[in-house]
Amino acid sequence: QEQLVESGGGLVQAGGSLRLSCAASGRTFNDNAMGWFRQAPGKEREFVAAISWSSDRTYYGDSVKGRFTISRDNAKNTVYLQMNSLKPEDTAVYYCAVRRAPYYSNAYGFDYWGQGTQVTVSA
Repeated sequence: QEQLVESGGGLVQAGGSLRLSCAASGRTFNDNAMGWFRQAPGKEREFVAAISWSSDRTYYGDSVKGRFTISRDNAKNTVYLQMNSLKPEDTAVYYCAVRRAPYYSNAYGFDYWGQGTQVTVSA
């Protein structure tokens, strides 16, 4: 059974950094784009970042451009999200997801989702 497990969340002060990981099991997703989304209490889910199957293209939401970096290691079946210069408004549950295509074009078409990891940024 396919499974995505996020880790690396936690509590950090504003200006700090965290690195999230998402490990896939049950099958490989080396031919699929992968992405990160987040959802804060009372808000809709928001696209954060995505990466193509071969890492040749990356995509970012406007609110995280220049601060977050997505990467992947296909040998480990893992995708990462390096988050720097964190702000209180980055507080949310972060989810990784797998898209049913090799490249990202929009926020639809993500078939597999992890359970999420909580990121809390204090002022």
